[in-house]
Amino acid sequence: MRRNKSVFVRGTWDVVRVLATTVIFTALVVGMIIYALHNTSRASSDRGLRNLEDGIRRAVIAAYSIEGRYPHSISHIEEKYGVFIDRTRYIVHYMPYGKNIMPKIIVIELDS
Repeated sequence: MRRNKSVFVRGTWDVVRVLATTVIFTALVVGMIIYALHNTSRASSDRGLRNLEDGIRRAVIAAYSIEGRYPHSISHIEEKYGVFIDRTRYIVHYMPYGKNIMPKIIVIELDS
């Protein structure tokens, strides 16, 4: 006697193929999410670095316009102009050249 195969009965290879497709699709989705989170984190970090450098530069220019000379140290900018530097995340290299020459400002992000 001949048996009728049901629509829901599958062979072993069909099950393996569906399972492999599901695993691959899930891995791709998880990989895309991790990639997107990594890029978002990197963009946020770059933005924080730029904001700090721009804030220091604006404070230095404000000091020059108010005091008539560029600040001699970064601590002067922090004390008088309210710039906050998170020293656990950034290193600020401030090189003054003279009273009327714009100092060189380098902000470096520390690896966390």
